[in-house]
Amino acid sequence: MRRSMRAALFLTMLLGTADVFADAHAPAKPEAAAHDGRHDFDFEFGDWTMRLSRRMKPLTGSNTWVQYQGSSIVRKVWNGAANLGEIELDGPGGHIEGLTLRVYNPEAKQWSVHFANSASGVLGEAMVGGFRDGRGEFYDRETYDGRAIFVRFVFSDITPASFKFEQAFSDDGGKTWEANWVSTFTRVGPKSSPAT
Repeated sequence: MRRSMRAALFLTMLLGTADVFADAHAPAKPEAAAHDGRHDFDFEFGDWTMRLSRRMKPLTGSNTWVQYQGSSIVRKVWNGAANLGEIELDGPGGHIEGLTLRVYNPEAKQWSVHFANSASGVLGEAMVGGFRDGRGEFYDRETYDGRAIFVRFVFSDITPASFKFEQAFSDDGGKTWEANWVSTFTRVGPKSSPAT
């Protein structure tokens, strides 16, 4: 082996060893503290006006939407570790009364979101998820018209005076999503934290 090749090989080995040594003896980088989402829904406490666009026949190819207007109120439960929301809406599609129960799991650092409407009186399966960078995403698996689907809730565009909520379905394992319930909320009066 030529002297120049041996020198280059030695230098490469030396530099590689130095990098390994430096990595092994570098001070440990502090890990980012895990996000405690216990208060992620605090933005929603209080009274809101609500506008809803609802797709009438999800996952059928239909693009017929109906508009509703109404109100929403969200109350704090367990000092913010849970909350209860009520909506009441009217539109061409009829009258909607809904109830949302959300409970925080401090061990998993996730929320479970259950919804019920007055027409059925049944509390739905839990949507599970949380917030990151000001956006909340929650998922579950359900049966819709005899088909297994995924359901996604998204909270976005959150400000002290407004936010957006969207529900979407996927019947292809989450590859594509079709929105079917898009609502915007505008705060009524100053922000408050209603007691339970």
